Amino acid sequence: MSIAIVLICIVILILLITWGKLNAFLAFLLVSVLAGILLKLPADKIMSSVQHGIGDTLGSLVSIICLGAMLGKLVAESGAAETIASSLMKVFGVRYLQWALMVTGFIIGIPLFYGVGFVLMVPLIFSVVYRYNLPAVYIGLPMLAALSVTHGFLPPHPSPTALVMQFNANMGVTLLYGLIIAIPAIIIAGPLFSRIIKNIPAEPLEMFRPQTDKEKKLPGVANSFITSLLPVLLITVTTVLNYFLSDDKSLKPVLTLISEPGLIMLVSVLIAAFTLGVKCGRPMKAVMGIYGDSVKDVGMILLIIAGSGALKQILTDSGVSNQIAAALQTWPVHPLVLGWCMAGIIRICVGSATVAGLTTAGIIAPLLARSSVNPNLMVLSVGAGSLLFSHVNDAGFWMFKEYFNLSIKNTIKTWSAMETIVALTGLIGVMLLNQFV
Repeated sequence: MSIAIVLICIVILILLITWGKLNAFLAFLLVSVLAGILLKLPADKIMSSVQHGIGDTLGSLVSIICLGAMLGKLVAESGAAETIASSLMKVFGVRYLQWALMVTGFIIGIPLFYGVGFVLMVPLIFSVVYRYNLPAVYIGLPMLAALSVTHGFLPPHPSPTALVMQFNANMGVTLLYGLIIAIPAIIIAGPLFSRIIKNIPAEPLEMFRPQTDKEKKLPGVANSFITSLLPVLLITVTTVLNYFLSDDKSLKPVLTLISEPGLIMLVSVLIAAFTLGVKCGRPMKAVMGIYGDSVKDVGMILLIIAGSGALKQILTDSGVSNQIAAALQTWPVHPLVLGWCMAGIIRICVGSATVAGLTTAGIIAPLLARSSVNPNLMVLSVGAGSLLFSHVNDAGFWMFKEYFNLSIKNTIKTWSAMETIVALTGLIGVMLLNQFV
């Protein structure tokens, strides 16, 4: 019954937004309250659960999205995006530019949290789209597929790292197997799939349109690349430091602080104000004006993401995810397939890949202990399942929709389909590896 209620609520949400033309944030709030009532959460707990979900979701994303928007808008308006796009075109040409962006997304996606990587890479994608008049979804989806795969499959991302610990797997072996599976998953869900949806119309946010003032002096290539990718470089450095100095307890608090994505983004934005602003002859007041305008541009995106967090929290607090997992535990299927199915169905109902992965881990761990299944492969199977069919209850769905300015229908045809291809390809890869390891 609980699963039916979840499905009904999701259908109502879609209808409110598409047929009723209701603002997505308002629709999320209405459906969250309705779901809480139908799932029999205590009446006095429903709004606190909604507020908790909004707070948790925005607490981890608001500073990153706002600071990322500031950096992205400055990169666009300073001409750095145009410099980067021109450099990439000279090296790879139009024909292979899509693959270049995909490789970039994969490399930076390993150390970078998904939300941070998305916000940082979108300006680069749009600069190429606007500069060379290329289809936005066709160019952008392979890079975002790479980010999604690293988020679901590879440590040090939160879900796979936690799964490694819960399943007593080996971090290095899981990473190695994950890389083997990730590469074909990205190629299939990225460049190959994007050919099918190449002509889907998209009008990316104007905030990232590069300026076309021919009199303006563009930043240098090194300055443009280093400043734009500075958060990636800083996170990579701090990740390496954390790995090699993790045993030094006196340095642990400092390492924890300097590796926080929010702080890294803040440092990057401040440095960019000088390297792409003051250094290029733009007054600090003008730079701050750009930063202020960028936050206005992402305000509604933040509200929509907050709304998805409210619904996710209602579904989590109601215990639906645990009920689904318990029901699936009796299925007569291979443990690796069972782990994938559990994570996939919880993901579809709850929306969060991390919640789906960690919820599945708690249920599947006892079964894993009684079987001879390779725990490293179970981490990857659950991780792949946790990416299945992202839709209206997932913050990533709304980020893609709003940044690329797509309809819900076209977001499902592109983003949701891409995530499903990644999940299915991941499962196939896991089952093939299981024949050899």
